[in-house]
Amino acid sequence: MDTLADIETDTVLSGEADRLRADVAETLSRYPLDSIETEFPHFVGFVDSPDGVERPKEQHPVFYGCFDWHSSVHSHWALVRQLRLFDDHPAESEIVGSIDARLTPENVDREVAYLEGNESFEKPYGWAWFLHLASELSLWDDERANEWRSILEPLERAIVSLVETEFLSQERPFRVGTHGNTAFALHCVLDYARTVSDDSLESAVVETALEFFAEDRDYPVAYEPLGWDFLSPSLTEADLMRRVYGREEFATWLDEFLPDVTSSPHDAILEPVRVDADSDEGVALHLVGLNVSKAWCLAGLASALDGHRYAEPFERSAERHAERGLAGAFTDDYAGSHWLSSFVLYLLTRNEGGIAPARTRSD
Repeated sequence: MDTLADIETDTVLSGEADRLRADVAETLSRYPLDSIETEFPHFVGFVDSPDGVERPKEQHPVFYGCFDWHSSVHSHWALVRQLRLFDDHPAESEIVGSIDARLTPENVDREVAYLEGNESFEKPYGWAWFLHLASELSLWDDERANEWRSILEPLERAIVSLVETEFLSQERPFRVGTHGNTAFALHCVLDYARTVSDDSLESAVVETALEFFAEDRDYPVAYEPLGWDFLSPSLTEADLMRRVYGREEFATWLDEFLPDVTSSPHDAILEPVRVDADSDEGVALHLVGLNVSKAWCLAGLASALDGHRYAEPFERSAERHAERGLAGAFTDDYAGSHWLSSFVLYLLTRNEGGIAPARTRSD
């Protein structure tokens, strides 16, 4: 699919939906809409008895598609966000019909029951994306959004509670480039707290972020990427801390956190990752996602560093990452198609609310 191939880079990095052509919405909805109803193949986790494995649709009657729970959740986020941002979405009736069919009180009760019996399930990545979905519904002034969020409210309450008791209480951060990344989950929870005006949760996230990351110095960016990374641990951490600090504080922190990324070997972090077509398909597609997520981090960092020596290098790097990432993001290979569109939408609409909203705390 080449619908996005000819979009100008400044339009991509603007993060504004109204600068995108009408046909972009159809492109962005195709894979998530198909995948949320695709039960197999599916990652069902470990088998803990000889009695067989319960079908994904039985375990997770709402979020059973997309190979895994978190991908189903952020695909729902992507579709809901598109309905909010794109007027007269070409797939509106299909999206609404698909979500309505699964989103019932009974199905949500089963999702809650599963989480209550498996309290570490999808910690923290799936929880983080679910809170993005909840905040997106809160932003959308629409009767359907109100109804869907009301139905999801028991699951929202359960996940917020688990975030507070099982995630924010952890003793140390995980600095990985995959699902366990602590900084990514913290920034999603912080965005949620600010969007729905949960001051207590916001304060707790800020406190945790400062405890984990405030003293980080001279981060080894030359080690990235490692293995199956689809996030940059260093840039994701910086993307969190720009939400935590004011501009001057953030610039001071960043100067100590990063080595000189304009000089070798540290400048490699500013270059898109080369995706080897001959490598394992799963790894290759994770690296496509890595380029997209680095693009949104770099663009956000550049916007927070007006006048700083890194502002222009970060902006130019974001352009290169966006171009490389979008070139490989729309694939019919299910290993990538079930999740990459969500990452692209995050990049293309990062300034449309729900992502890095303004700080509400006075300190």
